[in-house]
Amino acid sequence: MTLKRITLSSSELLNLVSNLSTMLSAGIPILSAIHSLGEEARGNTKKILTEISADLLKGKHLFESLAKFPYVFDTITVNMVRASEQSGTLDIILKDMKEQIKNDIIFNRKIRSALTYPFLVLLVFVAVLLLILVVVMPKIATVFTQLKVKLPLPTKILIFASNVLTHQTIFVIAGLMVLGVGAFLLYRFQKKRVLSFFYKLPLISPLIRDIDLMHFTRSLHLLLNSGTSITTALELTESVVQRPDVARAIAHAKQTILTGKTLSSSFKMHKKIFPGTLIELTQAGEKTGSLAKSLEDISEYLDYRITDTLAVLTALLEPIMLVVVAVMVGSMMVAIIGPIYGLIGQIGAH
Repeated sequence: MTLKRITLSSSELLNLVSNLSTMLSAGIPILSAIHSLGEEARGNTKKILTEISADLLKGKHLFESLAKFPYVFDTITVNMVRASEQSGTLDIILKDMKEQIKNDIIFNRKIRSALTYPFLVLLVFVAVLLLILVVVMPKIATVFTQLKVKLPLPTKILIFASNVLTHQTIFVIAGLMVLGVGAFLLYRFQKKRVLSFFYKLPLISPLIRDIDLMHFTRSLHLLLNSGTSITTALELTESVVQRPDVARAIAHAKQTILTGKTLSSSFKMHKKIFPGTLIELTQAGEKTGSLAKSLEDISEYLDYRITDTLAVLTALLEPIMLVVVAVMVGSMMVAIIGPIYGLIGQIGAH
């Protein structure tokens, strides 16, 4: 594995940054800290620390070593470290990075938690559907065929689907594989179009916007804290957002600042993207000279708002999914039981 392909999990990265931050804060020279951590490290963490130690011995800067691992340290992190090395505040920035990674881990857990219930409900529904089509329907279809029962359309559809699954299994699996590969290729080569479709959905669109703004304000806060110029920081933060309109608004903010105007004045030109609270806090931070702190407050506010939105969506989604699944399973059972009752009625009439 080349250095560029090396990755670390979020917990491994947190552990690395946290330990390095603690050792530098204690006054231990960076080379000694890296060497000490490298002796106890394992796996990819050891490879990274070994490479950093070798580079530092050659007289290179830390940010130059970090840039060799793009899947571990993104451009924002590399530029933060570079600015902090120049200003002599590396230990402070590492503390900020540690908090950033912690916040990202917590946020990702919130997203996974919100998606867990719908995924489980969908999984149970698919399992029940397969059980009915593969186990129940073939036996019932045989009885209906022998007795020549007149079947309604829903029952015929279920029997047809059951026959396809049980007698054309290889073709079904091949078809699913083709669809899977097609979806993967579509996402890989038309990622922007696929994502833009989902980003325009009524409930998803405002949530993605808030997530983008949270990542943007948090990253901008860290970059400004490290001593990075605001124009460079804005250019770098374009890469942390998903929605194209948010990225364009950030690019416009950079151009606005180059003309001598304030960041908040640029945000005011894009009120559909930047909420009023964000604009007001940014303006207050610019007036008091505490823009970085204001951006941190904004990111925390957005984090709270996203969490609240996820909780509401999950609460709404749970009963909706239960009703949908109940209706679909109930419809299948009616399609099965209906002809049976019709058969019983015919026998009773005779």
